Amino acid sequence: MKKNWWKESVVYQIYPKSFNDSNGDGIGDINGIIEKLDYLKELGVNVLWISPMLESPQDDNGYDISDYRRIYKDYGTMDDYEKLLEEAHRREIKVLMDLVVNHTSDEHQWFLESKKSKDNPYRDYYIWKNPVNGKEPNNWGGCFGGSAWEYDDETQMYYLHLFSKKQPDLNWENEKVRQEVYDMMKFWCDKGIDGFRMDVISMISKDQSFPDGKVGSGLYGDFGPYCVHGPRVHEFLKEMNREVLSKYDIMTVGETSGVTIEEAQKYAGENSGELNMVFQFEHVEDASQHAEFGKWTTARYDFKAFKKIMIKWQEQLQGKAWNSLFLGNHDQPRSVSRFGNDNPAYREASAKMLATCLHMMQGTPYVYQGEELGMTNVYFDKLEDYRDIESIQYYTELTDSGLMNPDYMMKCLMLRSRDNARTPMQWNDSEQAGFTKGQPWIKVNPNYKEINAKSQLADPDSIFHYYQKLIRIRKEKDIVVYGEFEPLYREDDQIFAYIRRLGEERLLTVCNFSEHPAEMEIPEEFTKARCLISNLERKSFEGKIVLKPYEAFVLYK
Repeated sequence: MKKNWWKESVVYQIYPKSFNDSNGDGIGDINGIIEKLDYLKELGVNVLWISPMLESPQDDNGYDISDYRRIYKDYGTMDDYEKLLEEAHRREIKVLMDLVVNHTSDEHQWFLESKKSKDNPYRDYYIWKNPVNGKEPNNWGGCFGGSAWEYDDETQMYYLHLFSKKQPDLNWENEKVRQEVYDMMKFWCDKGIDGFRMDVISMISKDQSFPDGKVGSGLYGDFGPYCVHGPRVHEFLKEMNREVLSKYDIMTVGETSGVTIEEAQKYAGENSGELNMVFQFEHVEDASQHAEFGKWTTARYDFKAFKKIMIKWQEQLQGKAWNSLFLGNHDQPRSVSRFGNDNPAYREASAKMLATCLHMMQGTPYVYQGEELGMTNVYFDKLEDYRDIESIQYYTELTDSGLMNPDYMMKCLMLRSRDNARTPMQWNDSEQAGFTKGQPWIKVNPNYKEINAKSQLADPDSIFHYYQKLIRIRKEKDIVVYGEFEPLYREDDQIFAYIRRLGEERLLTVCNFSEHPAEMEIPEEFTKARCLISNLERKSFEGKIVLKPYEAFVLYK
């Protein structure tokens, strides 16, 4: 297997709006990130993926870009961004930019031009269609609820927006659009960024016949089969690689919801000529596949299904393509609340256990801000506390249409809303968790007095220091990065265990995903092995053992 710096890295995701506010306006900013670079260096991460920081009306918190070459004013200036790159690089930390090129904001100059008339030179930068029988061109629903089409009175046509109506989709069939995107990417690579995380990149190619989608339990048809992994997506990414990516030593990761093993190998195969790795979401979307209204369910995740999915991606990409390892991000609930147990009795043990399971696998691990502290869901119980467009629009759509009872929908939001991941980073136990001197744009999780960075930095047994140790092990031991993966206890209801092998070296990772004890036998080849890390200070690792609730350890030989 080829060795690459991005395979050996640990990535930390920053959601800039909620990370650290340096000027007291209640919104995180670039200078706030610079202030915390030493904290990130101490943690041991060496790549930062920062969610979008470009000019935007903030309809979807920056994933609606109105100018690809300007920094969003509330985050700072281009000088601040250049200083961030310089300060991060000085600490040997690389910076990934969030590339959002499936759509722009409807306030982008291209769209303002495109809207003016049917023969405007920019008309074809977006996807415009005539009404069909006086209505939308087809029955597709958008990702945030409602129709995926918006009518424009001026030219009496509809434009496509797979997300909010303020996020019109770019027309990648138009070669000019692609060249504009590649020029913009070169602009940032020449500034010194170290790569791109590519937002919904698997959606850039649409089936040009735009057929109706299948209608499930909701009000609209599913665009998935016609817009996700569309007919020309690999052709476009190969072109992007030839024109831009191959010319720089950068890291690329594509967000590819609904990706299969076969597709992942096309996107991120060792020699595919497209991307370095992709995010698959099967392990975080499994419960919603079976729920009537997708992610809006109170069902707990199914451990056995989760384990099976994780093992599948490890085994089937092995030697063929590279995995991204994550449990949380800006679009997912907090991982300890979802896959662990955020009850104070088990929060620390389960947060450490989840980290152990993930960081010892093959792939590049991603730490979402606050995950290294075991930050939890916020469980807002009033709609007015939510800020996320998806949560608010779906609440309205599903309760107004009578499809869902308001009390139940509130429970769904408490468990599944994206705002759970977006509450301010908990730096200390002072007011507003040390995030801002002002009024934060979204409420702070009230548990910041117990869960914060300052207290964890002072405690050698904290989740922070446990993460630090896991990251150090990955840097010291090639087997963690490059070793082959072999699962154990495939059918067990509580235990996730696996062996990694590289030459003569062996690594055994054992995790109990439950609040009940679990029995197991340590494989014979690990007698006299050394314990590299353990979350509950176990001393004996031989023969039959009983794992405590949420126990985890790693043995090395």
